[in-house]
Amino acid sequence: MDETIDVECADGVARVTMTRPDHHNSLNREMADELAEAVPELVEDDDVRAIVLTGTGNVFNTGADLTTLEGDPTDARRLRKLASRLHQTIRHLASASNPVVTGVNGVAAGAGFGLALSGDAVLVHEDARFEFAYPAIGLSGDGGATFFLPRLVGLRRAMEITLLNEPIAAEQAVEDGLATEVVPGDEFDDRLAEVAADLADGPTKAYAAIKRLLTKSYGRDLGAQLTAETDALARLATTDDYVYGHEAFFSDSEPTFRGQ
Repeated sequence: MDETIDVECADGVARVTMTRPDHHNSLNREMADELAEAVPELVEDDDVRAIVLTGTGNVFNTGADLTTLEGDPTDARRLRKLASRLHQTIRHLASASNPVVTGVNGVAAGAGFGLALSGDAVLVHEDARFEFAYPAIGLSGDGGATFFLPRLVGLRRAMEITLLNEPIAAEQAVEDGLATEVVPGDEFDDRLAEVAADLADGPTKAYAAIKRLLTKSYGRDLGAQLTAETDALARLATTDDYVYGHEAFFSDSEPTFRGQ
């Protein structure tokens, strides 16, 4: 177990847990470094078929640990380093070929807001909440929040969330499109494990292609997207998983995908 995160791998699922409960799982330089080192390794590991990111206790992540800052212009250098390290993790989570599930077990604020939104599926505890938080200390946002927000909720709602800076409850987060589903507290850990296991058992090469098609669609016109879809289908038809899926379809059985 690392000082600020815990990484467990079993049955194709890598679970990364942020573990600074005495500091509300806030992001200090150590956590930023450990996430930036662990996540790329998991993304590149062929044995890891799904990644889970969550927090310990009743907090997901409350953003930068303000006790490590001075509250004066000298923090510009500190914040630049912290954000740059965090952004290495965000880039890898957002572009991972493995499905990524974020388990928002409690407050997700500041940097935690961006980390939460970087998941392909976002499960939120019924008592959790999202907070943009940055304007409260006169800052503008990091962790990819200003990238994810308008794409998930639209520009007008993104302006409302960021400028008014009001907490967003779990049900509202799902309604807005920030989260996938609300999970009752006593079912949260089991549901998080279930979703991750289902994704890990799926056709992960197809998932990777789907993720690329969806994310890159923003920069393409329809013709280019149709070409990319054709190319992806043709590539996936050469995989073992396509063979397993095709055989299972005609034998009326459940396919066993291996990500090959």
